[in-house]
Amino acid sequence: MVYRPTARVLSVLELLQTHGQMTAQELAARLEVDARTVRRYITTLQDIGIPVDSEIGRYGGYMLRPGFKLPPLMFTDEEVLVLTLGLLLARRSKLAGAQTAVASALSKVERVLPLTLRERLRALVESTQMDDPLPLHGSSIEGGILANLSLAVRQCQQVRLGYRTRETTERIFEPYAVICHQEQWYAVGYCHLRHALRTFRLDRIERVILLDTRFTAPSGFDAMEYALSSFEAIPDRWNVEVLLDMPLDVARLRIPRELASLVQNEKGIRLRASIRDLNEMAHRLIALGCPLTVIDPPELRDELLAIAAQITQYAQEPAN
Repeated sequence: MVYRPTARVLSVLELLQTHGQMTAQELAARLEVDARTVRRYITTLQDIGIPVDSEIGRYGGYMLRPGFKLPPLMFTDEEVLVLTLGLLLARRSKLAGAQTAVASALSKVERVLPLTLRERLRALVESTQMDDPLPLHGSSIEGGILANLSLAVRQCQQVRLGYRTRETTERIFEPYAVICHQEQWYAVGYCHLRHALRTFRLDRIERVILLDTRFTAPSGFDAMEYALSSFEAIPDRWNVEVLLDMPLDVARLRIPRELASLVQNEKGIRLRASIRDLNEMAHRLIALGCPLTVIDPPELRDELLAIAAQITQYAQEPAN
């Protein structure tokens, strides 16, 4: 961890503002320093004109002078990231008036931020696309990677990525959008290493370096649609084709886009997928609770029959 005494001094100020009065020992424990260092931080605050009073005795401590007005908001880069993503998630909720409230909150936060953090906030708001709630159980990503990619999207700025698959490769990348789908973050854009459009998982990006070179994003490009289509095209062990007897809008709600493509025709909903585990697909199809016809592969019918036989056996087991 990089030692930044100015940040520690500001942390003391924030703690006193939040808790009212704190002892040197309490401040030291929060900041992971000793009491002597805390006293030095207090002296620094007093030297720059912050009225920090001290009270000697067993129940004494440090407190801000009553009536002193602190700046309304002070955020670190990480706090801006978390706050902005939280507001974007709230905007997607069904709470009445959420759209207006979020827009107002983002505007107020932006007005009190320094220019650098203000640019990061705008970049996150303008470049991030989400089709589901923010990841709760997916792989973690570095906040700086998300922030830098969002900034690059907003400014149409090329970046140098360190991307990890079996090994880490360096590549120049033109990010068109940052998206969130199915508890995972992705960046969509043009990869100069592969000379093609690519979708990269953010949890596999080890570093992002902003470059001075700019690019022009394609007009009308739908990054979310491209990413979902690319997920559908990934080949696997079994190519599955099934005809479903259910409304298309219901099927789309219950079948993830990255699992299968759905097309309406005169006979019903044609489901196509490329999967590794036929048994898992069979269970998913049974869970839909609708009539279906297996077109391909024949092995999928065998999986459905095996599951049906197992359920029949369970149902016929006598009660003890």
